[in-house]
Amino acid sequence: MTRQSKSLLVVVAVLLLSTVGAVKIFSHCQIPCGIYDDEMRFTMIAEHIATIEKSMQQITALSNDAAANTNQIVRWVNNKEQHADELTDIVTYYFLTQRVKPAEESDAQAYKDYTKQLTLLHKMMVHAMKAKQTVDLSNVEQLRTLLHEYHDVYFGPEKK
Repeated sequence: MTRQSKSLLVVVAVLLLSTVGAVKIFSHCQIPCGIYDDEMRFTMIAEHIATIEKSMQQITALSNDAAANTNQIVRWVNNKEQHADELTDIVTYYFLTQRVKPAEESDAQAYKDYTKQLTLLHKMMVHAMKAKQTVDLSNVEQLRTLLHEYHDVYFGPEKK
């Protein structure tokens, strides 16, 4: 094999490995294009919460005979974790980075609203993390409550 052939082979191998090991790319690029729907994000989060809840229930039920149901339990655990991660991604990459706007402390009401939004979103992330760690359904209820509270803060209590 010639030196040039070896070099070409190395380049092809590097390109192939970098393509295979590429990181998952999400559809939203964080450019304020305005084509995404805030209300849809709330619906998506609610669906993730429902899926986390169902996963927890299935894990609990299947654990009565864990030896016979190990594969299914693992699949439900993975499903629960995936949906908790996707919920956290929406909170982080959509709301925190794009929709929540920093407010000056000199504007007391705007700063209070800003702080409230940050607090609610952070609590959602914490309960999503706890939902990954356990099958405690109280975390699901907390997520639902926080989602409704955030909806009221984000849109105002008049939009239900």
